[in-house]
Amino acid sequence: MLAEDLIDPLLPTLRPTDTVGKALDWMQEFRIPQLVLADGEHYAGLLSEERLMNADEDVALSEIQPEHAEVSVQPYQHLFDLLRTSQVYQLEVLPVVDEEQHFSGSISVNDLLRKFSEDMGTQEEGAVIVLKMEDRDYSMAEVSRLVESNDVKIISSYFKSGDYDSGEPGKLTLKLNRRDIRTVVATFERYSYNIDSVFTTEPLDNTDRERLEMLLKYLNI
Repeated sequence: MLAEDLIDPLLPTLRPTDTVGKALDWMQEFRIPQLVLADGEHYAGLLSEERLMNADEDVALSEIQPEHAEVSVQPYQHLFDLLRTSQVYQLEVLPVVDEEQHFSGSISVNDLLRKFSEDMGTQEEGAVIVLKMEDRDYSMAEVSRLVESNDVKIISSYFKSGDYDSGEPGKLTLKLNRRDIRTVVATFERYSYNIDSVFTTEPLDNTDRERLEMLLKYLNI
């Protein structure tokens, strides 16, 4: 999913001739504390509700200094790049600017997070396993082989690199397509993987529950 696919045509763009009062009304109507300021096709920056609250409602936005005039994303950038930009600069809206520096539209970060959640399969039923491992030991091909050997599929995955200074290992989070993942847990244990945590809502009978609890206790979960 690219930036150009995520532009919200309904999200208003502020103009220098608009007033502070109009900008605040739009922010309240669209429930967003930040909007893009653009002069024609020229992106001028972002204006926040916090900054505008201290100004007179009749003042034109041309009199207000915008923020983040140097921050924008390009139409072909991937969803992951957009998330990174929004986090680095703590933005609520992302301005999309093409290579000719023409403003193309805005992306709501809330919509961006919703799309990311959908793409990561968070709405799909299934268990989650978190594995601890050193960065050098991370092999998605090997992990996939072990999971699929139990007739289970990986819906999505995310690897967080370890912290070299603190010695904290990396973490691999796997979202699987089944809730009953006892065989997967057993396979990882058999191959000496360090299982950090397991999340599943699959009901277990007493015998299975005892076995799983013993296994997780052994693994220090």
